[in-house]
Amino acid sequence: MSHGSSPAAWTAVLVSLAGFLVGGIGLIPEPNWVVFSIGVVLAVGALPLGKVMSLAGFGSDRVKGH
Repeated sequence: MSHGSSPAAWTAVLVSLAGFLVGGIGLIPEPNWVVFSIGVVLAVGALPLGKVMSLAGFGSDRVKGH
């Protein structure tokens, strides 16, 4: 059974976490909307990045019957 332990999954998670970190830092101490927007783009862009990497062969194989 695969739980998504693949380079594609890990990259998507790390980019998403980086996006949340950058976005959070952009809100301290007063909102810097440019830095916050960069964080949002990173966090949202992690999903297509993971999908593209998975289609390129860096994802895990699905188990039959699941």
